[in-house]
Amino acid sequence: MKRFGQIIHLKPECADEYVMEHAAVWPGVLAMITACNIRNYSIFKKDNVLFAYFEYAGNDFEGDMARMAADPETQRWWEVVKPLMQPIETRSAGEFWANMEEIFHLSPALSKGEGECENQS
Repeated sequence: MKRFGQIIHLKPECADEYVMEHAAVWPGVLAMITACNIRNYSIFKKDNVLFAYFEYAGNDFEGDMARMAADPETQRWWEVVKPLMQPIETRSAGEFWANMEEIFHLSPALSKGEGECENQS
């Protein structure tokens, strides 16, 4: 399983529409995301920056992303939501959402327990 973090700008005049669209993502789009081995997918918003996090559980990321991009329902969804966003200038060639470098991860197997803090004194 590989974790992904991505960012993109949200056009300020489109923020309310973007949030509204994501309150009711089309069932076919959700099914395609799942069929393409995307798990634990979230999008966060701060001011006009969107941060997406997801986990990829498959064996052929490029193939799964090509499958998603070829899906007619997903293409229609992107026609609705892509105009609401503005890619960041420093993204890599070919990216719409800019991929981020993971620099830290706390594995659940290594963490103590939920809500536990050990007094170091």
